[in-house]
Amino acid sequence: MNNKKLLMLVEIAIFAGIGVVLDQFSFSLWAQGGSISFVMLPILIIAVRWGMLAGMTTGLLIGVLQMLFGAYILHWAQALLDYVVAFSVVGSAGVFRKQIIKAANEVDKKNIVLYIVLGIVLGGLLRYAAHSLAGVVFFSEYAGDQNVWVYTLIYNGSYMIPAIILTAIAGSLLFTAAPRLLKSK
Repeated sequence: MNNKKLLMLVEIAIFAGIGVVLDQFSFSLWAQGGSISFVMLPILIIAVRWGMLAGMTTGLLIGVLQMLFGAYILHWAQALLDYVVAFSVVGSAGVFRKQIIKAANEVDKKNIVLYIVLGIVLGGLLRYAAHSLAGVVFFSEYAGDQNVWVYTLIYNGSYMIPAIILTAIAGSLLFTAAPRLLKSK
């Protein structure tokens, strides 16, 4: 194994651990689950530094670790949607890696911010979709008489939209203040 690949694997492991810790410092709105935290930030960092696959691997590890540390699981498919899929897809923010690196090389902070925001919005919305699908399938009894799709979109949106916004702001500030973090050695 070459040094660069080893460094990537070590960073994935460290940032997955950081993600789990960051998720512990969260603001929870609802007793049934869902919280506003910076758990997506380490996934974004790895996705930008190493690419989409590394970001998705980091998200996968975070989801699995969350399941090990006491997740609320009703069914194996719900666990896959709410933890494995939901956090893995955040790594799709790495789809904008080339544009972010190019903007950093050109010292174009406006485009760094633009592509960081687009990346986390993409990854965050995909996570939102996974949580919403799990909500419709496994938590429909909480909707009562209202439409289950409307209920789950509002419920999951109440914490996912603020989490996406906060992560986009934090990621933009981090990468514009320290653009050297964008480059893997």
